[in-house]
Amino acid sequence: MGSIPVMLMIYVFAFARDTGAGTRGGLPLVEYLTIVSLLVLAFTTLWSYRYTRLAKRIADPQQRTSELALNRAAWTGVVASTLGIVFSMLVMLAEVTHLLFYFLRAPQAGVPVIQTTGGGPSSWVSAADIMSLMALILSLWAELVVLLFSLWLLFRTRVASAEIADASDGE
Repeated sequence: MGSIPVMLMIYVFAFARDTGAGTRGGLPLVEYLTIVSLLVLAFTTLWSYRYTRLAKRIADPQQRTSELALNRAAWTGVVASTLGIVFSMLVMLAEVTHLLFYFLRAPQAGVPVIQTTGGGPSSWVSAADIMSLMALILSLWAELVVLLFSLWLLFRTRVASAEIADASDGE
């Protein structure tokens, strides 16, 4: 699921970039935030793979990890996913705001694909803009899924530790 936004953003950065004109020009902060968001997505994907290794260790009584290590791993996933969501939301807010200003400048009779102004540069909304927005929305959804699994793991470790504590109190 995380590979879809990565592939879309590779396409946008490699093939659909303009040379300074149009909606993609003049917003390097959005590109940097997008790259950071994708890097956080890559980290959380690798971190989720770590959860599968932790699950194997939990299942084996000989290799069981400590509760502190499990909580630390779950909280790392929660923090990383939250950062990914924040970066994705900041980029989406900037992109949608930018697109909104272009649509508001368009004549009210319709929404043109290309808008030319009197002596200034022309501006347009292209399919690359929509693909970029779709990639960010999919990144946000993937980060949310990782956050939910991290919270589920955190909940399960808390329940298991409470059950172990109750069992040891009864002895």
